[in-house]
Amino acid sequence: MRFGLELIVWPGVVGAQPQPSPLVVMGSAVVALLLVCVRSLWGVARNVVTIAHEGGHGLTAVLVGRRLYGIRLHSDTSGVAISRGKPTGPGMVWTTALGYPAPSLIGLGFAGLLAAGRISLMLWITVGLLACVLMVVRNGYGVLAVLVTCLTLGAVTVFAPPAVRGASAYLLTWFLLFGAIRPVGELQRKRYQGQARNSDADQLAALTGLPALLWVLIFGLIGIVCLALAGTLLLPLPPGSWHLG
Repeated sequence: MRFGLELIVWPGVVGAQPQPSPLVVMGSAVVALLLVCVRSLWGVARNVVTIAHEGGHGLTAVLVGRRLYGIRLHSDTSGVAISRGKPTGPGMVWTTALGYPAPSLIGLGFAGLLAAGRISLMLWITVGLLACVLMVVRNGYGVLAVLVTCLTLGAVTVFAPPAVRGASAYLLTWFLLFGAIRPVGELQRKRYQGQARNSDADQLAALTGLPALLWVLIFGLIGIVCLALAGTLLLPLPPGSWHLG
C-alpha cells in the first residue's frame, strides 16, 4: 500500500506540470518588482532574501568543512551565520563571499526548474531548504520568520490548486532574482555613510587584499547576470501563446 502511494505521489512531485499563462508569468514578475521597490512592502518581504543570504553563508561553511554553529535573523532584516574554522584561506573566503549571491543563484536554479515545468519539485525543494535553515536558527525572531515562511509555502504546495502553485512559484523566483540586487545597493550606501565597516565586502577585502568596492561590484554583477539568464528561461514564449487561460 505504501509503495503504491509513493508511485502515485512521486511523479506528481518530480514530473512536469502545465506552465502558467504568459500573463501570470509577467504578472508575477511585476508583483515581485513591486515587493522590492515599495519601501513598506520591502521591509517585510526582505526577510525572505535575508533567509537565503544567511542560508548561503551557512551551506557554504558546511561544504568547505567549517563547523556551523547557527544562524540568527533579526527584526531589522539583518542576520548572521556563525561558523568556526580557519579564519583565513579559501574556505573562509567562499563562506563570506556567497551570502549576497545566494538569492540570485537560488533564483536562477528555480528558473531552470520552472522552465522545465517542474513547479511542484521547485516548491518542495524550497520547503526542504527552509526546513534545513529552521534547524540551525538560534534566536526567537529567526525561528518565527523561517517557520512562517516555511508553513505558508508548505500550505500552498500541499493545498493550493495548480494555478495558485504555479503563480506562487514564479512570484518567489522573480522575487529572489529582483530582491538579491537591492541589498547590494543598500550595502554600498551604508558603506559610503560609514555604517557597514564589518560588511561582507569589507571582510573579503581583508581576506583577499581586493578592494571592498570591487566585491560590491562583483555581488551586483552576479545578481544582474543571474536575472538576465533567468529572464531568458522564463520569458521567451512561442508565438501565439498569449492567452487568458
